[in-house]
Amino acid sequence: MNYITDELTTSTPVQMQIKSEFPMKSNPVAAHLSECFGLNKVDVSLKPIGNGHINTTMLLKTDEHALVVQKLNTDVFPHPEQLVENARLIEQHLTEKHQKGEYDLDIIRHVPTIKNDFLVEYDHGVWRALEFIGGSYSEDVVATISQAQTAANAFGQFALALQDFEADQLHHVIPNFHNLAMRFDAFKKVVEHDPASRVALCQSDIDFCLNQHALVDELKELEGKIPLRPCHNDTKINNMLFCKQSDDAKAVIDLDTCMPGYWLFDFGDMVRTFCSPEQEDSTNLNNVRVREEIFAAIVKGYVEPLKEVITDAEKESFWLGTKVMTFMIGLRFLTDFIDGDNYFATKHAHHNLERARNQFALYRDILAKEHTLKAILEINKG
Repeated sequence: MNYITDELTTSTPVQMQIKSEFPMKSNPVAAHLSECFGLNKVDVSLKPIGNGHINTTMLLKTDEHALVVQKLNTDVFPHPEQLVENARLIEQHLTEKHQKGEYDLDIIRHVPTIKNDFLVEYDHGVWRALEFIGGSYSEDVVATISQAQTAANAFGQFALALQDFEADQLHHVIPNFHNLAMRFDAFKKVVEHDPASRVALCQSDIDFCLNQHALVDELKELEGKIPLRPCHNDTKINNMLFCKQSDDAKAVIDLDTCMPGYWLFDFGDMVRTFCSPEQEDSTNLNNVRVREEIFAAIVKGYVEPLKEVITDAEKESFWLGTKVMTFMIGLRFLTDFIDGDNYFATKHAHHNLERARNQFALYRDILAKEHTLKAILEINKG
């Protein structure tokens, strides 16, 4: 669901994933959005950007202005107004923190229309606009220890800034988003009905998943032992922007899934997306593994800003988060594959199956390195 922003010049980094450009003259969407958000109607362009699985993200650009615009997936977000309300509450809280000198990162903000609305309905779709953050880049694969620690520290700063924000203010825009028990139930139902006749293609993967059900019990044992927090819930490496000039953290982006939750899930999603040297849909499974030095950088970077507020039980829960998030996204990819690819955007027929197997390979390596990874967590508990 991420949106990735940068100056659109001939030196634009490959991370931008710019696929094509649609001049306003041939694109009524560009014309309509330009009018709604008060941009110059002359020489407006609309360019797809980012690698998000859910929403359609584009850059609406004139010679003088640029906005990130998104067509929201209303199947995933049936109440887009709640998504915007959540994000704007977070924006306002972070702005207050920034004004007090308690949050140094840039803040992604919604842009109102000339009628002061935050959603635009057009051509059977719902659109919104976000401020463009220039001078930035994102990564899909962590290249260095420094990158990992910088990004994890940014997510830690984000969590710290929200630790005094009342989580119950936020709508559950995707109910049960990190509810592994519910994900297992959905998986079993899809396997039983086999709507796309794909079960035979992945029976060994199905059997592997069913054997991991003990994770549900481990999560249940944590109930009441750790505090409910306002969480990002999608701490992928490409949801953090780096500064082009300094390589420092610039902004935490994609607030779509900010909801009440637990820090173990945000930590686990960083491990899932930072630690492997391969992208999450890579089929080079022999190289999908946990890089211990990157794991250590995540722990150090994330815990440091939170050291005064995090509980011992939350620190101990990070090992479970490491396992659960990697396995759960694999389970979700496999569920969607068996169901006929109705949730995640895909590029080919077996895309979700390849993603699932990639995550299961990473999960297996996590289990194989349990002793080493737990030792790293223990060292950084203080």
